[in-house]
Amino acid sequence: MEQSSRLANFPISWFASVMGLSGLTIVWERVATQFFPGLPVAPLLLLAAVVLFLALSTIYGLKILRYPQAVRQELNHPIKLSFFPAFSISLILIATAGLQHAPGLSHVLWLAGSGLHLLFTFYVMSAWIHHEHFEIQHINPAWFIPVVGNILVPLAGVQHGYMEISWFFFSIGVVFWGVLLAIIFYRMLFHAPLPGKLLPTLFILIAPPAVGFLAYQQLNGGELDTLARILYHIGLFLTLLLLTQVRRFLRLQFFLSWWAYSFPLAAITTATLVYGQQIESPGLIAFGGVLVVLVTGVIITLVGLTAAAVRRHGICVEEE
Repeated sequence: MEQSSRLANFPISWFASVMGLSGLTIVWERVATQFFPGLPVAPLLLLAAVVLFLALSTIYGLKILRYPQAVRQELNHPIKLSFFPAFSISLILIATAGLQHAPGLSHVLWLAGSGLHLLFTFYVMSAWIHHEHFEIQHINPAWFIPVVGNILVPLAGVQHGYMEISWFFFSIGVVFWGVLLAIIFYRMLFHAPLPGKLLPTLFILIAPPAVGFLAYQQLNGGELDTLARILYHIGLFLTLLLLTQVRRFLRLQFFLSWWAYSFPLAAITTATLVYGQQIESPGLIAFGGVLVVLVTGVIITLVGLTAAAVRRHGICVEEE
């Protein structure tokens, strides 16, 4: 009975952990390319991300079969709904991380992830447009995941030869990033602060400009123009802003939402290494090295805290 109850309460937000591990894989792929050719860290991380994705997909698949009503409740939840596209983003990120190791499989995963993410975008935006129960306090940076997540598609899409399709997805992500960013800041400035459980999602603010910079570099042939510089520096500013508030985050109780720290930090780390190399800035490259250590330490910590929470049955429990 207890196992069944935990399965019914298995949250879709688990897939944020795959995003984090995939993002870390891309970081270490960049480290190997830029500094240490042949370093085997990225392939090991990619394997871990794939195994985790398969395990979580199997478990959530069982939940769909045995507890469809619980899945429908998540789909109708104003906050949990936004985490469903983390599944398709996980496919896109694994495809991106595996591009150099298995290009054929990467192509298949990219096609599946991009197509599925577009369907999720249509579904979530339709729910937003025709809702009857969403209120301003429901919005938080996790709302970026369904729509702004489209900005990830060009990371591998350009190299797979889908230039116009990549521009299509990039355009969706960039435009709705601006729309949602304005609403989120309105909510934070003029309404009640985010509850502690959702406070880590503030780090998701970093991801759109950081990933946007990397995606735009792919689309723009690597040219460092004005838009690329703006995207990177907005991401850098948001990173520094949130790092100045680290004491607030350290006081929070651990929730699965802490995985929101992982992928955005990985994105700005990769962006910093790329940008630093392009402008030949030793200082920025050194800062990128610091971020590599930081994001790696954060994800190791998250793995340990998550494992401990699983052992004490602190995850997959009924919540309000």
